[in-house]
Amino acid sequence: MNVLWVFAHPEPRSLNGALRDHGTATLRRHGHRVRHSDLYAMRWNPVAGPADVAHDPREPLRLGPATEHARATGALAPDIRAEHAKLDWADTLILQFPLWWHGMPAILKGWFDRVFVQGYAFGVHDAEGRARRYGDGGLTGHRALVVTTAGARATGLGPRGVHGDAEDVLFPLLHGTLFYSGMDVLPPLVITGADRAGPAEHARAAARLDDRLTALPTAAPIPYRPERGGGYDDDLVLRPDLAPGRTDLAVHRT
Repeated sequence: MNVLWVFAHPEPRSLNGALRDHGTATLRRHGHRVRHSDLYAMRWNPVAGPADVAHDPREPLRLGPATEHARATGALAPDIRAEHAKLDWADTLILQFPLWWHGMPAILKGWFDRVFVQGYAFGVHDAEGRARRYGDGGLTGHRALVVTTAGARATGLGPRGVHGDAEDVLFPLLHGTLFYSGMDVLPPLVITGADRAGPAEHARAAARLDDRLTALPTAAPIPYRPERGGGYDDDLVLRPDLAPGRTDLAVHRT
C-alpha cells in the first residue's frame, strides 16, 4: 500500500507523536510505503481564501468554482498542489489527531477546506452529469482510517455514553467528508483516557494500532449506504421500509 499519514498534533513528543512513529515503523515493516503531512511542523495554513486561487480582488469570490478553475489551469496554490500529489500517490489515507471539542483541530479542518476542493474531492460528475458522492466521488479507490485520542473514558464515548458514541461523534468526518468523497472508510481507532495514560496504557495503545495497521489492506469498511444504492428516494431520504421508525445516524449503515 501507499499510505499518506496526515498528523495534526502540536507536540511530536506526545502519545500521538509516539503512535505516529510506531505506526509508521509497523507499516514499513510490512512492506508498505508511507509519506507524511505533519501539519503543525509544516506550518500549514488552514484558511481557505483568495490566495489559494490567484483571485482578482475586483471580482466576487466564489471559492468552489474558483478552486476548480485554478486546479484545471495550474493556478492552485503550491501547498495545495503538493497535498494533491500525495493523495494521488496514496491508496490509503490515515488521519491522526486529538479529539478537541468533539471534532478535529482547526488546522486539520483547514487541510480539508483547502485540499478537498471542488472538482477534485467533490463536485465531480458521471457521464450523465450526475454528482458523484456518498460512496462514489473524486477519491473512489482510497481507503481511510481515522486514529484519534480523547481524554474521555471509553464508556463515555460508548453507545449510551454522555459524550455520544464515538462513531456518531465522528460522523461528519467519516460519512460527511470521507465517504462523501468516495472513500472506503474503516471503523475509527479511538484511544480514550489519553491525558491520563502512563507507560502501560501507551503500550496497549501501540498494540491496538499495530492490530489495525496489520489488517489495514483487507479490513471491512463501515457499511454506509451509497447514495445511488437504492436506499434513498429522489429527495435523498431513506426509504421508509429501511430501519423503519428510526432517525439515529446508524440508519445510514446497512
